[in-house]
Order: sequence, then C-alpha cells, then structure tokens
Amino acid sequence: MERYSEILKKRKREIVLLRGSGCIYRKCAFCDYHTDKCADLHANFALNSQVLAWVSGRFGDLEVINSGSVFELDAQTLALIRQICREKGISTIHFESHYLYRDRIPALRQEFSGFQLKMKLGLETFDWAFREHVLKKGIPEQEPALIARGFDEANLLFGIRGQTFASMERDISLGLACFERICVNIMCPNTTPVKPDEHVISVFMDKIYPKYKDDERVDILIQNTDFGVGD
Repeated sequence: MERYSEILKKRKREIVLLRGSGCIYRKCAFCDYHTDKCADLHANFALNSQVLAWVSGRFGDLEVINSGSVFELDAQTLALIRQICREKGISTIHFESHYLYRDRIPALRQEFSGFQLKMKLGLETFDWAFREHVLKKGIPEQEPALIARGFDEANLLFGIRGQTFASMERDISLGLACFERICVNIMCPNTTPVKPDEHVISVFMDKIYPKYKDDERVDILIQNTDFGVGD
C-alpha cells in the first residue's frame, strides 16, 4: 500500500493516505475502500506518524485522505497534521468528508484556523435518483447549491452503466459552478457488484476527457492510483 506521493500536475501538492477507524457509512454500492481501517487508535497513530514523516512542505499544499472521512482519524493524528503543517510552512490542507458529517465542518475549520482548509465532498453525481438508488450514496439533498454548502471541492464518479454523455457533462458543469475544484474518478474494478461500463468510459474518453484534461480546476483519475497512493 503506497501512502505518500506528490501530485505534480495542475495544482501541485503532497498527498498522504492515512488510516482511520473506518467509514461510518459503509453503504456506498460502489466502494470497498472502507476495508483500510483499524479500531486500534494507537496503531493508527503509529502508522500515520510514519506516513506524515515523509511530508516535506515543498509545495505548501497537503492533501490528506483516508478510507472514509477526516472525522474518522484519531485526535493525535489530527494534532500531528497541524504540527507538521506549521513546521513545514504548509498553508493549504485538503480533507475529505461524507455529507453526513457536514455539521461538524465549521468546528474542524476552527480547529485548523490559520490554515486554508479545503473540504472535499464525495458527491459522485448531482443526479439524485442515480446517486441514491444506484450508488446508495446517502446524500438526501437535491439542490446543487445546498449540497455544496460547507464544501470547497468534490469527487465525481463516472464509467457506470446508466450514465451518459449528457449526465457526465452536466455533472462537470455543475461541479465547476458549485465548487472550487472537482476530481473526476473513472470506475475501476473492485469487489463490489458495481462494475465499470466500457461504453460509458469510452464516451467519456472520446467526448469529455479532451475538453477537461488541461483544465486546472479538474483532476481526472483514470486509475484510482493515479495520484500515487493506494494499491
């Protein structure tokens, strides 16, 4: 498992994949990342300390992900992130969170006052019916502006049967209107029943990818390890 890397395209930053207590939601039909977890907080902190020791601060920008939400990281790890970012001169920190934690974001921003905190939402799509009935995402809100409230960035997921050129283009357009940045993830094979659809992926690669591949506000992950972390 690779847990540290540098993102050298578009917004340059360091990225770490830490380990927490596990995703509290665990109902997303497409996701098996929640298996990277441990109930032992001390063991998690020991691992996370080793990973965070790689952080150099060379870009002044750090993205922190774990297989779940930032709120599932232990308090010692969060304190260490703050300490390292202060010591290394890092001004911008990116965290990920499920929508169900949205009411806790203001307190987290206060906890990390002095840094530019960028919160990324695992949205996947603005299409409510597809998101909730197919992906089982657990975001009941339908209004894009309300979904985005409290978040700065969002993940989108493409390459699944039922998605179309129009639906993917709409998601990107709304994403850029509602968030500072978006990250488009192409569905990769995993242990869940949701499988990549090669036709949908082909439509994306032929008609959408060329339009956004150089957009500084759009990260595109064809493989889920394209940021250099994971396995």
